[in-house]
Amino acid sequence: MHHLDLVKLSQLMDRTGGSRDLRVAVIDGPVALDHPAFAGQRVFEVDSGSKAACQSQTNIACFHGTAVVGVMAAKRGFGTPAICPDCTFLLRPIFVEESDDGDVMPAASPDDLAAAITASVSAGANVINLSASLGRQSSRGDRQIESALDHAAQRAVLVVAAAGNHGTVGSSAITRHPWVIPVVGCDLYGRPMADSNLGSSIGRRGLTAPGEGVGTIGSDGKPGTFHGSSAGAPFVTGTIALLWSEFPDATAGRIKSAVTSAGARGRITIAPPLLDAWGAYRSLSLN
Repeated sequence: MHHLDLVKLSQLMDRTGGSRDLRVAVIDGPVALDHPAFAGQRVFEVDSGSKAACQSQTNIACFHGTAVVGVMAAKRGFGTPAICPDCTFLLRPIFVEESDDGDVMPAASPDDLAAAITASVSAGANVINLSASLGRQSSRGDRQIESALDHAAQRAVLVVAAAGNHGTVGSSAITRHPWVIPVVGCDLYGRPMADSNLGSSIGRRGLTAPGEGVGTIGSDGKPGTFHGSSAGAPFVTGTIALLWSEFPDATAGRIKSAVTSAGARGRITIAPPLLDAWGAYRSLSLN
């Protein structure tokens, strides 16, 4: 089954490509902004010291940031879902010091992540897509992240976060925050991938979205695929962007409720339900 059909996104994408008034912040690695798929797109840097563009196109941080943004912001027809290309995108890289090892994803400090969340809110984001591998965590770092997420909630900025791919059961300061929508990557049958992080907070408030072989644009200019919860998160973020573009007067709480309630939630489980984009649209249409 096609990734978009799996989560019933095709019908919603046929209605709209999003609105330029809807601002999606992406906290991730730098992006290959010179790729033709981004030509003419509304993609801007947010307070990161002119480091939104890739310095080394072969580095994993550059590939990761480009892949995530490509799923949402690329022009359609480049082999990536291109979910909401007509929206405005705000880039806030936190993996700006790229690793010397091109195959190792660099980690962000809680300080950098909290600052990026706050900067994205200040820049006017409506929704934040977060796929971050944190370095050594501490109670102080957790408090910083929780405070930044509290700020996003107070400003009604939705936060979608990749749950991670360490095959663990539990939570983090990000995934256990009540305002965050954690995302688990799934295979082509909608089953959580074997290395997915799961947990009670993820199961209660999160969603599952395509995380296997997701097509995207490569930072080297060639098409590619990527995997995991980082691939799944932009499906949820892109769905939110399209829904909010179609229902601009809806509150953040209403959008969040429509997206998370549309999935078939049954018994309490550590694995969240599959995203149902069209179900969320129908829910908003009826209310």
